[in-house]
Amino acid sequence: MEKIKPRTLSGFMELLPAPQAQMERMMQILRETYALYGFYPLDTPVLESSEVLLAKGGGETEKQIYRFQKGDSDLAMRFDLTVPLAKYVALNYGQLAFPFRRFQIGKVYRGERAQRGRFREFYQADIDIIGDGQLDIINEAEIPSIIYKTFSRMGLKRFKIRINNRKVLNGFFAMLGLTERAGDVMRTIDKLEKIGADKVREILVEDCGASAEQADEILEFITIEGGTQGILTMLEQYKGKNDVLDQGIEELGTVARYMEAFGVPADHFEIDLTIARGLDYYTGTVYETTMLDHPEIGSICSGGRYDNLAEYYTDKKLPGVGISIGLTRLFFVLQDKQYLNDNPPPSPADVLILPMTDDLSPAIELATRLRENGVRVQLHCEKKKFKAKITYADKLAIPYVIFMGEDEIANGVVALKELATGEQTNTGFDEALARIRAGLAARAAGTVILDK
Repeated sequence: MEKIKPRTLSGFMELLPAPQAQMERMMQILRETYALYGFYPLDTPVLESSEVLLAKGGGETEKQIYRFQKGDSDLAMRFDLTVPLAKYVALNYGQLAFPFRRFQIGKVYRGERAQRGRFREFYQADIDIIGDGQLDIINEAEIPSIIYKTFSRMGLKRFKIRINNRKVLNGFFAMLGLTERAGDVMRTIDKLEKIGADKVREILVEDCGASAEQADEILEFITIEGGTQGILTMLEQYKGKNDVLDQGIEELGTVARYMEAFGVPADHFEIDLTIARGLDYYTGTVYETTMLDHPEIGSICSGGRYDNLAEYYTDKKLPGVGISIGLTRLFFVLQDKQYLNDNPPPSPADVLILPMTDDLSPAIELATRLRENGVRVQLHCEKKKFKAKITYADKLAIPYVIFMGEDEIANGVVALKELATGEQTNTGFDEALARIRAGLAARAAGTVILDK
C-alpha cells in the first residue's frame, strides 16, 4: 500500500505538546480573567447557514469565507465570533438577562492568502457586553481594565491601550462638510501608521473627495499631542461647533477618567485620535493595544462600541461594546520574538510513578490518592529499562518521580525524587505530598510571557 505523505494545510497551525501546553495556559488565564468580571462562557457552532452568517454580505468577508453545499444546505464556516454572537442574542433574546456579558474563545476560518503570522484557521478570544435598548458608557471604561488585567496576568508589561471615540472623528468630519465620505475618511486615517501621512493625504484628496486644505486639517487634528490630559484640554476648543463632536469629547473624557478608577495605570493607556477602527459598525469608544517594543506587530487586542449588534436578525436595538484578541497570531508573534516562558517547561504530569514489583495495586492506589489531592500523575508500567523510564520523565519535563519497590511498600513510604536537583527522599505520604505541592507552587510562580 502506497503511503500518503503526512502534511498540514498551509495557514493552519499545529503545535507540538510543549507549546500547545503554553497556548492552553494562555487560554486558561483568559478564561479566569474574563470570569473575574462576570462574563458567561459561550460556544457557538463553527458551521452556520450561509444566509445567517452572510446577512450583511458583500466586501472582503464574502470573498474569504469557506462556503459549501451539503445536500440542499448552503453552509459556511464562521469567519469571526461577532456575527454568531449577534445571531445568538437575537435568537435567545427572551431567555437572556441584559446587559448580557459573554466571552468566547474559539476557532474561526478565513480563506485569505496564508503568510507568516497570518492564518486561515485561528483562535479568537472575544468579550462583549450587550445592552437592551441602551448601554451605559461605564462599560466602555471597564473593557480596557479587562485588557490590562489579562495581559498583565500573562506577564506582559510593556504595552499600551490606545483609545479614541468615533463620534469625535465623525463630528470633526461633519464640521469640514465630509459627512457623506466619513466612512472612507475613517478607513483611510486608520492606515496612517502603515502608509504614513503623505500617502494618507494623497488618498484623502484623490479618493475621498477632500480638498488639500481639508486633508491638512484632518491630519493636524488627529495628530494632536500632549498626552491624555493635554489632548482633552486641546479638544475643549472645539466644543460648541458640532453636537456629535461635543458628545464624543464628553464620552472620551469620561472613559479616560473611569479607566484609572478601574485600575488601569496612566502609563498604560493614552488617547490617540488616529485610532479609527476601519469597520463601519463602531459608533463610540474604540480601542487598540500595542506592544511598545514591537509596534511593527500592530494591534494585539482591538474593538469598540457599536449601536446595534443584531440589526440583521431583529428589530430590537442591542447596543454593545467588545474586544477581540487574535490569539493564534499573538501566540505566533510571542513565540517568534522569544517572549514565551520555557522555564519551567510545560509538562503533562507532576509525578511519574514507577512500579518496581509485579503487583501493581500499591502503585495504582498511590496514584489514585495523589490525584484525589489534586496532583497530576502518570503511571509508567511499560516493559522498558529503568534508564529509559527516567529519560521519558526528563523528556516530558515531569518534575517528580516516585519509585515503588518492595522495601517502600513494606515500610509504608514512598521514594520521591526531584529530577531537577537529583534529591531523593524516603518519606511518608503526607510529607511527600507537602514537598510536591511546595515545589509545584514555586514552579507556578512564573508567567507564561517573559517581557523583555
